[in-house]
Amino acid sequence: MPAELATGGAASTAGAAVATNADRGARIAAVLIAYGWHLLISLPAVLLTWSQLRWPWVVGGGWLVVAVVGAFAARRLLRDLPLPALPLVVGLLLVDAVVFPASGEALLFHSANWGWGTVGWFAVLFCWGRPLRDLVATIAAGAVVALVAVLAQGADAADLSRYAMYVYGVAVLPIALAVGATALRSLAAERARAAATSAAVTAQRLAAAHAQRDRRDRLALVDAAAGEILADLAAGRADPADPLVQRRCALAAARLRRLIAESDDVPDPLLHELRASADLAERRGVAVDLITLGTPPPLPVEIRRRLVDPLTTALAQADDRARLTVLASPDAVEISLVTPDRGTLEEVASPPGNDPVEYEQERDGEVRWTRTQWRAR
Repeated sequence: MPAELATGGAASTAGAAVATNADRGARIAAVLIAYGWHLLISLPAVLLTWSQLRWPWVVGGGWLVVAVVGAFAARRLLRDLPLPALPLVVGLLLVDAVVFPASGEALLFHSANWGWGTVGWFAVLFCWGRPLRDLVATIAAGAVVALVAVLAQGADAADLSRYAMYVYGVAVLPIALAVGATALRSLAAERARAAATSAAVTAQRLAAAHAQRDRRDRLALVDAAAGEILADLAAGRADPADPLVQRRCALAAARLRRLIAESDDVPDPLLHELRASADLAERRGVAVDLITLGTPPPLPVEIRRRLVDPLTTALAQADDRARLTVLASPDAVEISLVTPDRGTLEEVASPPGNDPVEYEQERDGEVRWTRTQWRAR
């Protein structure tokens, strides 16, 4: 279940990110179209027919008001900030209602009467992110304003036909843009979620294969740790009463316990593996003091293994008391073991010079000191 939740979370995050990028592209396109229409079509038409307009300054002033308010809306839209849709839409329709009579009867169906096309494109900006019905309602309200203006001019059948054609032309494209942007955003998010889910499934499959290889490697290590002594005991080549055989058994048991501890899911694996070795020594009657200063950083299994193995070997040979000290920082770990110096000391091969783990053993006839150290590089 946790893996499924993680997969679902990753897919949702990826889908949201792609949907956001797709939505931003659609917003930029909507702003460019709205201002392209307002600047390249409406403005030249107003300027070229300035003297023919009934109230030219009203038409020009309304054009400027829509341009400024639209710039405010575009800025917030591109910064993904919320828009006060209702005041913007109401203001747009009021300006539209003034521009139609201000254009005059002669220019009622001319581009100079910029209320025809501008309402639809700027309504897309003002209603962005809201249900499609809000955009349709705004465009429908603009169509009602235009119809009232046409009827007020004493429209005949030809005027009503032109009106229907104009309304169709200025309504279809903005609505199509809004529908397309919504569909693109949903499709992009769905594709991203599918890709993220597929990648997560692949990652889980690779992790399972890695875990299987790790289990095989651990079984091989277990066999190496205990197989030889068990075979000797079974064949009668080793005497269970022999202290050396008992020491070999203790060492094999300590290594087995550490290998088992490696696979445990615990917050601090390094300390857990050290405690496992100390616990086994305590069961043999060794008094172990474990002192920890600092919190070890997360370390790979191989690094932990090279840190703990020499200490496990030395601890398995202790027969009285031992002091295990862990000094940890975010970029270094040092572990030392002090035991009485009795008997022979099984040597552990030192790592190569470029290895991040250092290893030392010293003895003076009374005390045996074993130290391993890791530093980040």
